Amino acid sequence: MLQERSAMGQDMPTGFGRKTSIRYTIFMYFTISALAVILLIGVTLYAQMSQQLKVAVREENQAVLSQINRSVDAYLRTIMKLSDSLYYGVIKNADLDEESVSSQITLLYDNNKDSIANIALLSKEGELIEAVPAARLKTGLDVTKEQWFYNTLERTDNLHFTTPHVQYIFDNNENQYRWVITLTRAVEITHGTSTEQGILLIDIRYSSLQQILDNIALGNQGYLYMVSGSGELIYHPKMQMIETGQMSENTAMAAKYRDGSFRERYEGEWREVSVKSVGYTGWKLLSVTPEKGLPLSNLKMQLFAVFVVAAFLLVLVLTNTFISSRITTPIQELEKSVNAIEAGDLDTEVYMGGSYEIRHLGRSIGDMAKRIKALMEDIVAEHESKRKSEFDTLQSQINPHFLYNTLDIIVWMIENEQKQDAVKVVTALARFFRISLSKGKSIITVKDELEHVRNYLMIQQTRFKNKFVYKIEADESVINLVCLKLMLQPLVENAIYHGMEFMDGDGEICVAAYRDGEKLCFRISDNGLGMTAEQVGNLLDEKNHVSSRRGSGIGVKNVNERIRLYFGEKYGLTIWSEPDEGTVIHIYLPAQTHGEPAQKE
Repeated sequence: MLQERSAMGQDMPTGFGRKTSIRYTIFMYFTISALAVILLIGVTLYAQMSQQLKVAVREENQAVLSQINRSVDAYLRTIMKLSDSLYYGVIKNADLDEESVSSQITLLYDNNKDSIANIALLSKEGELIEAVPAARLKTGLDVTKEQWFYNTLERTDNLHFTTPHVQYIFDNNENQYRWVITLTRAVEITHGTSTEQGILLIDIRYSSLQQILDNIALGNQGYLYMVSGSGELIYHPKMQMIETGQMSENTAMAAKYRDGSFRERYEGEWREVSVKSVGYTGWKLLSVTPEKGLPLSNLKMQLFAVFVVAAFLLVLVLTNTFISSRITTPIQELEKSVNAIEAGDLDTEVYMGGSYEIRHLGRSIGDMAKRIKALMEDIVAEHESKRKSEFDTLQSQINPHFLYNTLDIIVWMIENEQKQDAVKVVTALARFFRISLSKGKSIITVKDELEHVRNYLMIQQTRFKNKFVYKIEADESVINLVCLKLMLQPLVENAIYHGMEFMDGDGEICVAAYRDGEKLCFRISDNGLGMTAEQVGNLLDEKNHVSSRRGSGIGVKNVNERIRLYFGEKYGLTIWSEPDEGTVIHIYLPAQTHGEPAQKE
């Protein structure tokens, strides 16, 4: 531009009589035309960016609401699980004429007292049966006349949540007002041989819910609040100002809104509102962002506008194909890189040519692709580590019933002077647990796995008084190969409990290990009662988890999942069974030794 002005100055004569040069005239006309076009484009871009920003704000608010909703839902589900534990684990199994449940309720209260203020059990006549830590109801208070008491007994299948209120039911030693949300549910109370309706009451500390919702930032002037299904305010960042009448909130419309995003006018101001329902309670989370607080001047938009204006001026001033190609070609190359990344190729080399902005954008996109790839790998690794941890926990479970029954057998043998048999059982039990622990290893040799199942079968054969016989066969070529620990025992366990326990004749269980090409194969067969095709399908169905109730606790489905987790989807279990003809289970693993990595295929 300075060079242009210098050239114009050389063409114009000096003095008052100088004439306007054609270059200057063209420059002025071009400048005026360009400014008009730029103004038009600016208005259009402003409208477009304003609309896009509103959409982005809505999406961001919905994402924040979803995250907060999950936190609130998880918090409430924890309280609901506590109520289930109190009811099904304490109250329902207790005869209140013969025992007190106070200690059990106190234990649960102590474990949850950060979020729970009171736990109480009331009769249908409104009498206090148990209460922790409160000692008694307030004098003169008839709880049967309270709305929550009536609603709980009227709808016994539901859990009932009140809106936040000052705790007014119990006398306590604290000289302060405590805000709570009361959860109530109908329960059955046992007195001797009779049962009657009662009410389990849990006062939730409002402060623990408030901590989840506080300090949520939604742009410049945005905020979040929560209402009940009837429009009563549950949480608001300016709750005290609303209660004192210094400000108000549009709770009447909030109760009518369904999940989604809306544009509303309240107290003369337009604002964007997003709504999300909170699961079981019927409460609603709402985010509010005033339109006047939408940030249209953020750095990214400024850089984008500057880049568009600069590129447009260059095209209009120079009208040069070479310059145009230099501008558009890098963008096209960068677009190809972006399309490759969009198609899922995060390792593609991002184009970094052209102007500074394009190079900077290319570097940013390349860095972003690397970060996305690293995050994806971290997420996959974390998920796989979590699953491995879960299955490692499963494979270490040994049900105490098996140990108790085995010790009973040993005691019986010693009392009946069958010392040699008792020694065999004790030795088998010791070997069983030694291999079960395996110093924390998940992978052991076929030899150790077969020894583990042999000790288990010997103990069970003694326990079931030789009701079945067993046979274990293995090729010499496979005994030093590796396999998952605790893989055969759950399958043999199923054969005993579900195949042999109710047989009239002699049962037979056969365990074989052999090699088939590059695969290590195990076959577990029995001549038990067998299963239908539907039962076989349910064994490996993800929605129908079947586990041994009296053995290790590790079901057939979990064995199959552990194999696939460690070795890949092409390995696992196949099951054949017919009613009254027995069951045959095949296990397929890669034929590997300890020196080879156990990689997925």
